[in-house]
Amino acid sequence: MAKRTATTTDPEAAEPADAALGLRERKKRQTAIRIWRSAISLFAERSFDEVSVAEIAAAAEVSKMTVFNYFPSKEDLVMGPMEQHTGEAAEVVRDRAPGVSAVAAVRTHFLTALERFDPTTGLSDDRFVLDVVRLIHRTPALALRATTGWGVAANDLLATELLAQDPAGDRLTARVAAAQLMGVRLALIDENHRRMLAGERAADVLPEAVENARRGFALVEHGLGAYGTRPV
Repeated sequence: MAKRTATTTDPEAAEPADAALGLRERKKRQTAIRIWRSAISLFAERSFDEVSVAEIAAAAEVSKMTVFNYFPSKEDLVMGPMEQHTGEAAEVVRDRAPGVSAVAAVRTHFLTALERFDPTTGLSDDRFVLDVVRLIHRTPALALRATTGWGVAANDLLATELLAQDPAGDRLTARVAAAQLMGVRLALIDENHRRMLAGERAADVLPEAVENARRGFALVEHGLGAYGTRPV
């Protein structure tokens, strides 16, 4: 996969369970999910650029204004749920227990998410999630937003958190560490996306995805060392 698609999810995965919400919030959540799924289905069928917000509203049986109340732009219908996770890595680092390194915290969080087949890891064969991945790949505006928008913001938030917790105030190390941690996450997500798009089942890929994650984060933890040295 040539383009990094960061993480993808849907409004249902990004919100608390229905049981934890009041009736009004449950209805709002259900409306958001209906709009989102209607939009993704239409985009997958005809392409992002060929579908209007009015058509999405009709498919979801809501008004055009209601669509905009939940998703401020057409791009937000695809990217909004994913972007709810922009600060996730920074939050994981901020909330880690005493004695736990940043690498260990992000690794544990990612491995736990893999076991849940969380779409943010790329290891999800849900039809809507895969349609979102394909849409981002096929739509230049969405691909640009995923890389220069979401990706940069997530990296900056993590670097800021690492710097805030560094007694030495070493800005360069914080930025390098953030780039490495986000880089390994994106590499793992891309590999999982590649296999899901190839038609493999998430449950079948899980063992290798877990091993890949352990290997990837080990490279961050221990460094590349002599990797890439040209033979004499």
